Amino acid sequence: MDFNDVMLERNAAFANSAFSAELKMMPSTGTVVVGCVDPRVDPANVLGLKQGEAAVIRNVGGRVNKPLLETLAILAVVAKAAGRPDGARNLVLLQHTDCGIIGCHAHAPALLANHLDVETEALADLAITNPYEAVALDVAALRANRNLPDGLFVSGLVYDVKTGLVKTVVPAAPLRGPAD
Repeated sequence: MDFNDVMLERNAAFANSAFSAELKMMPSTGTVVVGCVDPRVDPANVLGLKQGEAAVIRNVGGRVNKPLLETLAILAVVAKAAGRPDGARNLVLLQHTDCGIIGCHAHAPALLANHLDVETEALADLAITNPYEAVALDVAALRANRNLPDGLFVSGLVYDVKTGLVKTVVPAAPLRGPAD
């Protein structure tokens, strides 16, 4: 049996035992989690999310880039269309230790620079090799983005792949203060 068949069997079991047609299109907690595509770091599992609690967006490194910002803008439109004009209220960036983005930085810097929409020379400024600094830089980039809604709370977390624990690097706080 190939793995596609395994997944279909698991889906049938899910449909029979855990499926809920009552879930809403918008996350019940108003939370969007941005994480890495690394299979060791599935945000739903790592954070104990239940189905329907959060929207999860995954990209290489869990980093802020142009496609992520575009996705967040689309989600805001979808939220309004779904009758939730305030959209997401909580945006969580979840990065992790031992990220493959480090190898990309070493072996394909032009590809990584394109993914992050920066010049290759600017990669060093993005703390590619240090997720604790990187998540703080990405939260700062979100705060500087005027296209995100003011009422959004943003936090930055780092998951340690050796311990399974998540550390808060940037506590949840409003995207912008009153003076911003």
